[in-house]
Amino acid sequence: MKVFKRILLITFVLSTVGILFRGWLYRYLITYESVGTRATYSVTNKNLTSYLNASSNKATNLNIEQVIKLGLSLTSRQLRFTANKNDNDPNKLVSSKTSHCIRYASFFATTCNYLLRKNNLADEWNAKPQVGQLYFLGNNVHKYFNSSFFKDHDFVVIENKSTGESFAVDPTVNDYLYIDYITHIKQ
Repeated sequence: MKVFKRILLITFVLSTVGILFRGWLYRYLITYESVGTRATYSVTNKNLTSYLNASSNKATNLNIEQVIKLGLSLTSRQLRFTANKNDNDPNKLVSSKTSHCIRYASFFATTCNYLLRKNNLADEWNAKPQVGQLYFLGNNVHKYFNSSFFKDHDFVVIENKSTGESFAVDPTVNDYLYIDYITHIKQ
């Protein structure tokens, strides 16, 4: 009985530590390397414009970190994950509401760029969807999958145009694990 209680206690402690430090653990274990970029879209759909404006009207004079957090929240509220093929254009995703990593990144980048313009930060910052490779402790995980679905993984880099400072986010991981920033290997 004592062994069972100890195993239960250790499991509880490890689970609690894992949950509390999941962002740090994820950034330590998983790194992203950009191998290309995807197209960036502008907001042209009236429904998407209405959604973004209604969800961000009270948020004014945001700094870059607040824009990123709001963009992640709006993306998470709008999309749900599917492995099915969808349109890349975020203006169409506002209707379908289903997506996979490519479309999550596209929707988030479009949302983020819209919020950057709205908060007068677009001259300094730009969000770009990236095609990436994931590395677990330095090993490329994509080589272990034969499916074309796992050949790469998309994320977004928000970069300062003059200083080169950047923030990398994976909106898909944020939606499921609530991890905001990721570790991005700059080339």
